[in-house]
Amino acid sequence: MINVTKTYLPNIEKYKKYVDKVYKNSWITNNGPLVRELEVRLSEYLGVKNIVLVSNGTAALEIAYRTLEIKSFAITTPFSFVATTSSLVTNGIKPIFCDINSDSLTIDEKKIESLITPNTSAIVPVHVFGNACNIEKIEVIAKKYNLKVIYDAAHAFNVKYNDKSILKYGDISTLSFHATKLFHTIEGGALVINNDNLVKKARELINFGIENTESIPGLGINAKMNEFEAAMGLCMLDEMNIILAKREEIWYRYYNSFKDFIQLQQRNENATNNFSYFPIVFKSEDECLKIQKILNEENIFPRRYFYPSLDTLNYIEPKQYMPISRDISRRILCLPLYPELKKEEQDKIIELVLKG
Repeated sequence: MINVTKTYLPNIEKYKKYVDKVYKNSWITNNGPLVRELEVRLSEYLGVKNIVLVSNGTAALEIAYRTLEIKSFAITTPFSFVATTSSLVTNGIKPIFCDINSDSLTIDEKKIESLITPNTSAIVPVHVFGNACNIEKIEVIAKKYNLKVIYDAAHAFNVKYNDKSILKYGDISTLSFHATKLFHTIEGGALVINNDNLVKKARELINFGIENTESIPGLGINAKMNEFEAAMGLCMLDEMNIILAKREEIWYRYYNSFKDFIQLQQRNENATNNFSYFPIVFKSEDECLKIQKILNEENIFPRRYFYPSLDTLNYIEPKQYMPISRDISRRILCLPLYPELKKEEQDKIIELVLKG
């Protein structure tokens, strides 16, 4: 069976050494030494200053909204994983959708300004499939209307924009370290906070709002990463060069095979590629479903990222209609991409797609 992704497992002996440390000191959670070590190493690796590790990427988004005190309405994209939208709703923030660019698949920055009202408090764009948004334009709009910017950078690990980490833009960027991601901690996530004064607040929010053993100044949740997850992250970091090199090789084999025949995502020229996904867009939904069926019959399982378009969710108020996002979501497939994917397996996928 070939799934759309496969969890990368680093050297087991190295992981066991970290687990031995956990057993030795009996410190399993609550900001343990491995969590702190991983924060330091990730800051250095990603080239960022303030990184706060959390239990998952959804929690990272929720903590970002609470840290920045986002209220009322936030403008976001309908073309993303459901957590981008559900995390807003569960925090009492109404998502106002801005349709996407049909080439880049990211939020259409030219449509953002017309959606802003006095009740708008933030913009929540997504670097879809690791492809950078038009950051300069979004920054100009945010500054003009005094809005906060939270980038959902779940796919953008290790991406650089204009030669510096893409995570340095906006007020906060959030990451997902789920097992399906190119860098993972089994489950996990992180906030990259670009205002030094907000870091302490975020750390309290992920620990029930507790400041110290005798002070709880605000309402928080339990969103801490544990030591076993941090151990996995430390092992993964040691093997990132191997992971990225293999992903790049697979990504370019797809690209060179499809570029003249199938619509591919238009990459932002100012940003690097972390080779995290390979989406292809068919001419029609019928063609997309036909190819999906052909692949499934061969035990190959691509995925319709992202379907359905989030503006169709039944719990969204006010109701909105995003024609481009709905159209793309019906016609897109992400092909299998992971380091262990064999050349002959990939060649079979390519052949089936092109013949289909």
